[in-house]
Amino acid sequence: MERVSLQVTDDGSHTLFNAELNETYHSHKGAIAESRYVYIAAGFDVVIETLTELSIFEVGFGTGLNALLTLGHFQEINQQRQSDNKPPLTVRYVSIEPYPLAPDLIHRLNYQQLLAPSYAPLFDMLHTTPWEQACELLPGFWLTKCHMRLEHVVFSPQQFNLIYFDAFAPNKQPDVWCQDNLAKCYQLLQAQGMLVSYCASGQFKRDLKAVGFTVKAYPGALGKREMTRAWRE
Repeated sequence: MERVSLQVTDDGSHTLFNAELNETYHSHKGAIAESRYVYIAAGFDVVIETLTELSIFEVGFGTGLNALLTLGHFQEINQQRQSDNKPPLTVRYVSIEPYPLAPDLIHRLNYQQLLAPSYAPLFDMLHTTPWEQACELLPGFWLTKCHMRLEHVVFSPQQFNLIYFDAFAPNKQPDVWCQDNLAKCYQLLQAQGMLVSYCASGQFKRDLKAVGFTVKAYPGALGKREMTRAWRE
């Protein structure tokens, strides 16, 4: 059996199945739909209500789906802002991934076929830019992909407005979800910064509160009862 293999989710989009962990990268109810709901609608769109300069830290680059949806949405918003004579958004997006996917597996993902045509070149940009370098993919959107674990992150504190916490589930990779890592995330956020995650386990929310976060219940994606949004006040 392949260690990582493709699966089709209920909205037609691909996810990946990790045989070692017996876990998929996204919800089987819809990879694109889940990512759009959790990270774009409940995260990105909330933060840009008050900011035009945004720094995002992502825990788990994976297939690049969250980054792709963020980049495409950024492009659409700035096209509208230009039409409305409003100042453009700028985004600095830093993503960590300890186990980058093989190029042949990335090329088999069907996101380009399911999303608007404008997303296709963006997907290629995300996956062909070098690791460990800040690359301007679109005017005002900078991506840095880092091949590392969260435990090894040594970024300066208080430099991000938004964290996408998208690691494998706590029962699959409990070390990633430990209090020390959550405390690190807290320190990386600026005041009023937000962390969003598909996970809504009771222990996760208790640990977030223990390291200083304010946690508020929020409806989950695709029939899930809850997801998590947490703030550094």
